[in-house]
Amino acid sequence: MGCLGGHSIRKKKRVLRKKSRKKSKGATRREKGKMASSMLSSAVVGNAKTPAQATLVAPFTGLKSASAFPVTRKNADITSLASNGGRVQCMKVWPPLGLKKFETLSYLPPLSEAQLGREVDYLLRMGWVPCLEFDVGSGFVYRENHRSPGYYDGRYWTMWKLPMFGCTDSSQVLKELQEAKKAYPDAFIRIIGFDNVRQVQCISFIAYKPPRYAQS
Repeated sequence: MGCLGGHSIRKKKRVLRKKSRKKSKGATRREKGKMASSMLSSAVVGNAKTPAQATLVAPFTGLKSASAFPVTRKNADITSLASNGGRVQCMKVWPPLGLKKFETLSYLPPLSEAQLGREVDYLLRMGWVPCLEFDVGSGFVYRENHRSPGYYDGRYWTMWKLPMFGCTDSSQVLKELQEAKKAYPDAFIRIIGFDNVRQVQCISFIAYKPPRYAQS
């Protein structure tokens, strides 16, 4: 009995080993099949994408004809050419000899009192301090005391009274201008806008030219 029982146990073990081998082989075959199918599907997807990507780039068709580019056409009509302002409202041609020029607004006709008031309103809006200066001399820069580059006499004029700190009305500045004209009728007078924070002059323009300026 003992021999028969041992023989049957060994037989069962062999049967179990065979079954386990069959299962492992079947699992291996299934895994290989899945891998092969995934490789095939990826290859199909890759092939499907290739034509779509190829259509994004247009094929080279050679140089385009010249008719496709914009062409500048010359007009023989001289009336359409640029003008120097001869037929518009130009002020006047400034004489090259005689009359000298200042740094600001000197190429315009003399400003009226209303126009001067608007200029003063502008510098007040900018927060600058108005100030008047005058010169009883030539009113222009010149060289008398030195000949080095960048040096000029006549750049600094005499201040009329003091800077008008706290001024908020352009009429106050114009009133001082009239007083300066009465005191020095033969002087050049200019209005300055001074920035008391940055300590710089920000604007300067001629407010009065003496009668002798027209004959200079």
